[in-house]
Amino acid sequence: MRLGFAVAFVILVGCGDAAPSAAAQATDTARIVPRGSTAAVTRAQRAALSDSLATSRRTAIVAAANRVAPAVVSVNVTRQERRASRSAFDWFFMPRGYDRQVQGLGSGFILSADGTIVTNQHVTAGATEIIVTTRDGTDYQATLLGEDPYTDIAVLKVEGRGLPTVPVGQSADLMIGEWAVAIGNPYGYLLGNTEPSVTAGVVSAVGRNLKPSGNDQTVYVGMIQTDAAINPGNSGGPLVNVAGEVVGVNSSIFSGTGESVGVGFAIPIERALRVAAELERFGSVRRSWLGVTVAGSDRVRDWKRVGGLEVTEVASDGPADAAGVRPRDVLVSALGRPMRTFLDWEAVKLDVSPGDTLDAVVRRDGRDRRARIGVRDLPTTIAERVAVLGDLELITVSAPVRQERQLQSESGALIYRIGDSTARNTGLRSGDVIVQINRQRIERAADVQEVFRRLAGRTAIRVYVERGGSIGWTEFYVQ
Repeated sequence: MRLGFAVAFVILVGCGDAAPSAAAQATDTARIVPRGSTAAVTRAQRAALSDSLATSRRTAIVAAANRVAPAVVSVNVTRQERRASRSAFDWFFMPRGYDRQVQGLGSGFILSADGTIVTNQHVTAGATEIIVTTRDGTDYQATLLGEDPYTDIAVLKVEGRGLPTVPVGQSADLMIGEWAVAIGNPYGYLLGNTEPSVTAGVVSAVGRNLKPSGNDQTVYVGMIQTDAAINPGNSGGPLVNVAGEVVGVNSSIFSGTGESVGVGFAIPIERALRVAAELERFGSVRRSWLGVTVAGSDRVRDWKRVGGLEVTEVASDGPADAAGVRPRDVLVSALGRPMRTFLDWEAVKLDVSPGDTLDAVVRRDGRDRRARIGVRDLPTTIAERVAVLGDLELITVSAPVRQERQLQSESGALIYRIGDSTARNTGLRSGDVIVQINRQRIERAADVQEVFRRLAGRTAIRVYVERGGSIGWTEFYVQ
């Protein structure tokens, strides 16, 4: 009974409104006596415990999220999607199919205080309107400065002043197993507000090469792998280290369901910034030309032991030729990275720009030699360029172009650039080679311009293209 009375008394003192006694006022040792214990905790001890808990809760991940999250945005996209006519009724009223308006959502991050934003190209693809929403819920109309399907990077611009920006780090020194934080807007406003979500994991691997699918223009090579959860809507958001620095752009996942299974990938920040700078300055990305073709790993005998990639072709008077590289050399390393498969070489080409110098090591007759290759743009003096349909840029297939792009066709018109709207309406893609239109053989880019001019407004034309080493065709009207 006394124990029960004592417990009740402590509760009443702790919760009641009665004034404390003079003894309690005179000392800072008010005691709480737990059941079965005689230990006492002073107010000072309780305050110290509270401070200790608050300190332990404020981890490096919390600090990293606080540093970057204010500059993470939602990217809300409206696009027109063409639907094929599915019935006789549809065909009667809409003989060429019809467009419907669809909404898309991704993430991005602010690079400059005046409103330059980086996101994924697959977020902005085909956009007719882009609205950027900041953490506090403010909406901005965004302008697309440029996008590059090959690297999956796009740059937006909003009219802002004094906007928060992300600190930028580097991915080159990432350690496997170190903490990684993904920030973005998975599922958009289904989660109730514009506050970005934070997920944490580790850097699972670096330098990952994802084998490209037959229909995908994007080359995902040299990627950062993480098990921080990345879900729909996270695309374009930052991957952050524990110092609160952006080291990558979240872009893709391996999943059979579309949900995170702990295998996500981010584009290294160095590549993203290089591409973003090109898009902001030129509106497109200049492609690096090295004038050398390497074989797939299956062409190099015992490549796991020897290492390197066999050089199969070297363009005459090209950058590699000038650096002393010869056919049948073995490319051992480039940019300090070992070359094991052709995807390693693709990653190197993505990470250099015209005007750079590429340091490589080639093996010839059992001896390693250093080669300094001056990177150039795809040659324009020997590759005629022609613009048609407003946003379709063609290049005449020449020997260097054929060698660099590993084309089967000896002549034709390579699609160097194509706008999203034209791509949707024609079925053509960047990298296609137009080899024939109806029954006319295409020898150079100007041939396409002439045929389009002659057949405009008449009837649907059939365009034959080389894509991925195979010949296919598409039909469309030329207005």
